[in-house]
Amino acid sequence: MTTATEILQPVELDLEALLLDLRSLIGAGHPILQAAAEHLFSAGGKRLRPGIVLLISRALTSEKELPMKHRKLAQITEMIHTASLVHDDVVDEADTRRGVETVHSRFDPRIAVLAGDFLFAQASWHLANLENLEVVKLLSRVIMDLAEGEIKQGLNRFDSSQSFESYLEKSYCKTASLIANSSKAIGVLSNVDQESLNSLYFFGRQLGLAFQVVDDILDFTGNDEQLGKPAASDLQSGYLTAPVFYALEESPRLSELINGKFSQKDDLDQALSLVRDSSAIKKSRELAEQFASESKDSISWLPDSPSKKALLELPEFVISRPVSYTHLRAHETTEHLVCRLLLEKKKGGGGGGGGGGGG
Repeated sequence: MTTATEILQPVELDLEALLLDLRSLIGAGHPILQAAAEHLFSAGGKRLRPGIVLLISRALTSEKELPMKHRKLAQITEMIHTASLVHDDVVDEADTRRGVETVHSRFDPRIAVLAGDFLFAQASWHLANLENLEVVKLLSRVIMDLAEGEIKQGLNRFDSSQSFESYLEKSYCKTASLIANSSKAIGVLSNVDQESLNSLYFFGRQLGLAFQVVDDILDFTGNDEQLGKPAASDLQSGYLTAPVFYALEESPRLSELINGKFSQKDDLDQALSLVRDSSAIKKSRELAEQFASESKDSISWLPDSPSKKALLELPEFVISRPVSYTHLRAHETTEHLVCRLLLEKKKGGGGGGGGGGGG
């Protein structure tokens, strides 16, 4: 199977520069807040979202050097994504992300919320400095969608009567909106026509939905190491996903278990068995493949290039997961050393601020 590293090879140097720039941009006055932000950017993510922005930029230009605004948009995309992850982890009380401790586990929830807020603020400031109103509107909509998606998800916990459409709307807000709108935004900065902008948006939307459905499948078929978070955590938290909706069509008992919030000892295990023993995983897989195929078809108009080839490989990569996070931990070196030294300094009496969790 093609790896994320192989797909992103056409923008490998661009991504390396992006990570260096990000670490200089997040320099905050408070060392613990800076350490928290550094921890986020060293947590082994694949950088697919900024990678997509950079690949589209490369596919739309023959210039060797990408315009600075294009690079900034990729940075903003990663800032927004990372900020949303840290807030999600606080809400979900998740202990791990991408195989490492979440920020609120490593520090404390207050630091985590502030680190997420800080990244959103940084992203907004750099977004304004792009001085392109349409791009500002697109990425501001993403931040609104992220909050709206989290609220929708929270309000519908343990509710088996919600519709499949509400699940897709939530999935768009939490996952697909950022990919769709940042893909369109790089088209705006590249001065492509409206039809092309619409196709770039659709590419990102369908790719993001495919990504989310596969994520939801892995919640039932993957393990903690593959997911970078605890398996079966979504269902345990009362979040209904594609496999659950399809399983509900076959099992009225599953509805009772969900509405009862898995209050009895074996309820969750029984619910997991009902999903896994049904045709839900197969149907969810077919849905993800449909989204992926639609995503791929929407960018056939791009001129041939290594970047276009990479973009066309992305949908297949998305539906061919799972990915193991073990190999990512080897790269958590300098930044985690910074975190550890700063935490040791704090424990030794340096740096004020709200007290905190472990390190």
